[in-house]
Amino acid sequence: MIQNQESQTAKLCAFARAWHSHTAGYKIFDDYLAYDLMGWETYEDIKEEIRRQYTDGSRVGFEHFLNTYFAPIPLARLRFTENRLRLFAETGPIQYVICGAGADSFSFRNRNPEISVFEVDHPDTQRYKLRRIRELDWSVPRNVHFVPVDFERETMIQGLLRAGFRPEAPSFFSILGVSYYLTLPVFTNTLEQIAALSSLGSVLVFDFPIKGGTYPKRVQELEDITLRLGEQMQGGFTYNEVSRALYRLGFQIDTYLTPERVQKAYFEGRADGLTAFENVSLLSAVYTNGRSYE
Repeated sequence: MIQNQESQTAKLCAFARAWHSHTAGYKIFDDYLAYDLMGWETYEDIKEEIRRQYTDGSRVGFEHFLNTYFAPIPLARLRFTENRLRLFAETGPIQYVICGAGADSFSFRNRNPEISVFEVDHPDTQRYKLRRIRELDWSVPRNVHFVPVDFERETMIQGLLRAGFRPEAPSFFSILGVSYYLTLPVFTNTLEQIAALSSLGSVLVFDFPIKGGTYPKRVQELEDITLRLGEQMQGGFTYNEVSRALYRLGFQIDTYLTPERVQKAYFEGRADGLTAFENVSLLSAVYTNGRSYE
């Protein structure tokens, strides 16, 4: 099941998005509201923590740490996801479910009123986000629904139905940054719930680390960093494992970006040290089984 609360790595990824938006000349993904949602105090606290724990204190060392470990994955997966979402939304009114929304800012960057957004997250994480929204004096759009789900007490299905989600409507599901910390059976449990809520033609997008293989040392170093933060990565999945699980649930993969294709699509020609992570793939799949939740 998806993580219960916003993790330390999620906060570092949100910081990396804000930093990239404010400093990069050519942006892979411009999350221009990430800084506002985080707030100056939290932003500065994280910046100082990074400098103290992971760098020599210089700007070069600071940028190297962010661009090496915590910027490439979230920037690429959000660009991939929102590009795919825009294509899907061309068909007419849709529902967009963000599983483990955390500090995702799409609800306030979105300019398409035909996209109904459902942000699913743990109640504690969502309370903090809603408090930040009130402090910023932002108005929550009418097409945005916050769905607090305590996963120890109820399922995502129950939470979404309670919030007005319609299983018969075209829907787009994103589940980003989650598969790294789950075994395949546990991750598949979340996919099963998404399948149960999907109408014919609905779309699912997620990222996942590839199991096995020989990779540059930063792959292991990122695992070591997250472990020190109290979050243990589980080793990832093979493409065959993922494709079999999706097929069994009624999904057909329509786009699969290997790390090499991610590099070519989003990072080629950059001079700032940002490169695609060597073991991370991006995937979108279409629900073709036609079953709706009963």
